[in-house]
Amino acid sequence: MLFYNRKLKRLIAIELKLGKFKASYKGQMELYLRWLEKYEKEDDENSPIGIILCADKQSEQIELLQLEESNIHVAQYLTVLPKKELLQAKLHQAIQNAKDKYKRK
Repeated sequence: MLFYNRKLKRLIAIELKLGKFKASYKGQMELYLRWLEKYEKEDDENSPIGIILCADKQSEQIELLQLEESNIHVAQYLTVLPKKELLQAKLHQAIQNAKDKYKRK
């Protein structure tokens, strides 16, 4: 998927992968980003970034690959949702955190 973020002024390539993160995904995303940089990026835009969504990731592997330097980020998605009560508790906590942050401003 390809998106454009107006505030960041950049293209964002998102790739959904099944299963665990593999080091080869880095090279594939770098190819996409270089193509976008060369053929799609406008002069007033920032360099594109890539997001790889995986069912699982190993932080050490991602750190060793130095993905941040390549404008590539890896995120993990859930394959099984937590219980409803846990989701509700997390939602309420996020709302409270946002309210607390807003009050401090």
